[in-house]
Amino acid sequence: MENVIELEHVDAGYPGVKILEDVSFSIRRGEIFVLLGGSGCGKSTIMRHMIGLNAVQGGVLRVLGMEMNRKNRSRILRKIGVMYQSGALFGSMTCLQNVMLPLEEFTRLRKKQRMDKARELLAQVGLADAESKMPSEISGGMKKRVAIARALALEPEIIFLDEPSAGLDPITSSALDDLILQIRKDRGTTFVVVTHELPSIFKIADRCAMFDKARRGMIAIGSPAELRNSSDDQFVRRFFGRGS
Repeated sequence: MENVIELEHVDAGYPGVKILEDVSFSIRRGEIFVLLGGSGCGKSTIMRHMIGLNAVQGGVLRVLGMEMNRKNRSRILRKIGVMYQSGALFGSMTCLQNVMLPLEEFTRLRKKQRMDKARELLAQVGLADAESKMPSEISGGMKKRVAIARALALEPEIIFLDEPSAGLDPITSSALDDLILQIRKDRGTTFVVVTHELPSIFKIADRCAMFDKARRGMIAIGSPAELRNSSDDQFVRRFFGRGS
């Protein structure tokens, strides 16, 4: 299968701070790939590099065949969508206006076309009746659905989700997992997900990459079942066995 993201000997971190060293893995088209590990291990840092918020400190990171750098960043960003942990909706805009925003910024669609597209996306995430509501008037789970609809607006090839289940009850979290699986089925979208929620990991993940703060690197990669049942690493076994 075609690789849509490739990391080769990447050092990850922030100016003056190196968090991860010599990280290499690839993500395949149509895959749901989960980044996981303990707090401060670097999983969110790796995602920030993938979406171009921070430059890698060493090695090569390619997204959709292009090296993620200043020259290519804008071209790459047109082909990806991001849902941040809080949803990051604009509080002064309705749900419909939030979803329309990328269409206003990056397309030449007429207003009616933009509204129709945004309504279609809200319906796809189960929020057809919420278009006139403000973010303050909807639940946390609904905010994340609106954020996913907005991330889909430009029909991206890859969607990045940062802790999509954080703060949600188990039923709402499971429904969000179902939505992710349905979008992948309908659109063939690749998902990169940061999470530590075991039920979600086992439900949606094709493969996982696990990072460890103490060892400053990636310590395991594979399907959730493989990591749970076959890993030789004690930390990995403990992580996947904590729900047993």
